[in-house]
Amino acid sequence: MAGGWTRDGAVQDQIEDSVLDALFDIRARMPIGVGQPHCEVCGEDIPERRRRAVPGVKTCIHCQAARDNGAR
Repeated sequence: MAGGWTRDGAVQDQIEDSVLDALFDIRARMPIGVGQPHCEVCGEDIPERRRRAVPGVKTCIHCQAARDNGAR
């Protein structure tokens, strides 16, 4: 519902650009590389499947969940 001097669809284009910018920002902050074999918080083993699924992982599932819940 653009108006004035804007063309039709300009608002949708702006929304899509904002979403893409957010995705690029998130991807830039994602860890990369080889995951650590042990959690840097508790020292427990990090399963091989998690290390393959999350490149550069540094925490076990339980410690990461605690971080995520604490960030809210």
